[in-house]
Amino acid sequence: MLNIFRAKRQFQDLEWMHVDMHSHLLPGIDDGASSLDDSLHLLEQLQDLGLRKFFFTPHVFREMYPNTQDTIQEAFQQIASSASADAVGGFAAEYMVDNYFDRLLQTQKPLAYLPDHHVLIEMSYMQESAMIEKIIFDLQMQGYKPILAHPERYVFYHGKTDRIEHLRNLGCLLQLNLLSLYGYYGSKEKQVARLLCEKGLIDLVGSDVHHRRHIKAIEHGLTKEDLWPYFKRCRLKNQELFSETYA
Repeated sequence: MLNIFRAKRQFQDLEWMHVDMHSHLLPGIDDGASSLDDSLHLLEQLQDLGLRKFFFTPHVFREMYPNTQDTIQEAFQQIASSASADAVGGFAAEYMVDNYFDRLLQTQKPLAYLPDHHVLIEMSYMQESAMIEKIIFDLQMQGYKPILAHPERYVFYHGKTDRIEHLRNLGCLLQLNLLSLYGYYGSKEKQVARLLCEKGLIDLVGSDVHHRRHIKAIEHGLTKEDLWPYFKRCRLKNQELFSETYA
């Protein structure tokens, strides 16, 4: 039903992004969508914003979200059987860089990855992992291509974008969150996000949507400012890498 009270967008939608390669829409397995109905509702709202294909990347964090290939695939099948086939790209995971992930890598069991063996990783927001460079190297040695999620959100990199650039030079792609550019996570995150874009360091952009509040913030932002110009110095690879369906 049309919401007559919804703010009219002043600027273009997110069609330029096309593929959302970082989201938490799988039902009931992390801090994202709580049910299948919730998943489908969030997916529909993101499609309304112009996004066309989605890859679902729930957390794998032993202490809070001990997901496995099986738990992720089971949740994915629920949404894949209910949503439009054109919208469902596939599933992967957002792996926390910690001792558990290090041990998991040593087993050489297959990871939940995005197309062409891209693996999304993250760290604690408060302290850089001492093993981040080792993990990047180990992933590459096993044929994976690491992507660091939302580098602008790590407080230990605020004022140290050279460190972020160093990780990129090691071969780790950088994925920025849409909402960081609007200041949703804070003014420092907004500042770093814009600086990384100005330097042309961002390779990918994701919604990182967990719930309706995130979508409302994006909708509100689109009434104020168009995000696309921030990425004009970046070679975004969302469509190049992830336009094909993979499941």
